[in-house]
Amino acid sequence: MNLSPLNHSALENFCWNKEIKIGSHTIGEHSPVFIVAEISANHNQDYNRAIEIIHAAKEAGANAVKLQTYTADTITIDCDDPCFQIDEGTIWDGTTLYKLYQQAYTPWEWQPKLKEEANRLGMECFSSPFDFSSVDFLKEMDVPAYKIASYEINDIPLIRKIAGLHKPVIFATGVAYPEDIERALSVCRKEGNKDIILLKCVSSYPTPYEDIHLNAIPTLAKTYGCLVGISDHTMGTIVSAGSIALGVKMVEKHFTLRRSDGGPDSAFSMEPEEFAQMVKDIRIMEKALGSSQYQLTDTQKLEHEGSRSLFVVRDISPGETLTPENIRSIRPGNGLHTMYYEQVLGRKAKSFLKKGTPLQWELID
Repeated sequence: MNLSPLNHSALENFCWNKEIKIGSHTIGEHSPVFIVAEISANHNQDYNRAIEIIHAAKEAGANAVKLQTYTADTITIDCDDPCFQIDEGTIWDGTTLYKLYQQAYTPWEWQPKLKEEANRLGMECFSSPFDFSSVDFLKEMDVPAYKIASYEINDIPLIRKIAGLHKPVIFATGVAYPEDIERALSVCRKEGNKDIILLKCVSSYPTPYEDIHLNAIPTLAKTYGCLVGISDHTMGTIVSAGSIALGVKMVEKHFTLRRSDGGPDSAFSMEPEEFAQMVKDIRIMEKALGSSQYQLTDTQKLEHEGSRSLFVVRDISPGETLTPENIRSIRPGNGLHTMYYEQVLGRKAKSFLKKGTPLQWELID
């Protein structure tokens, strides 16, 4: 099979769906932003804590929780060779990939029960699979969507298997070159899967603000023609809330009960109060964005009546000439429009005009 990337124009012209259903939630231009709490490793290998996180996510306003479905053996191998050592300036330096994933994985036997609990609370629950066996497992769970993690966006066989299930596919682009995105989308196109979301993402934990480049979000949307979102690893709420103005329709944030509890992902995860504030900020931003059409609201139309117009500012006798001394542009807007100021100067009053009279054409010759 030809895996060469599609060119940008071919991807842009392909008709990806602009409205996608994930469970009972609709994601699209006219739908509320879909907000996802990523549980990841924050359960700290405690099932009851995982359940508590799901409840806290619901309380904080999340629409969905997301899991990760792998084991240390399905995502890597147990090897201490240098290329398996983590030493790239991350929060996980000093261990191996295998040991990290042994600590971080979510036991598979928990996952159907976690999904059931999330659904019971009215939230969606989906996951990131990392190999064929995890895809099969999640298919049995009947998850409503699949996320491809940043480091798996170049796993073409995995993407093909997932895309062929014809459920929404969400791609994190944290380490993706354009050709990686194009190949991944090409596979989805060939499998007939049009339900794609691209997440602007930086695989740095936590991400420095100067590395985010939110202005790339409209570029992603324009270049590939897909719905876009953000997988945000910065601290705080401002990046996620600000991204709404650039068109994102999905926001994902790592979520924990308390960062002080520790765990592989705790250092860059949101606590419930912070997540709730982010949800509030996002919903405010949605309201504030409003329509792209320039038009006055009903309140603005009413307030427009208070704008300036032409008034009599000094008593004027019948036949007296209108001058800058007795006619001025002032608030409110009951008189003639100010654009007629030069036209009325030099004309004469038909009758006595009292100070404070809104000037009208019928009052002057």
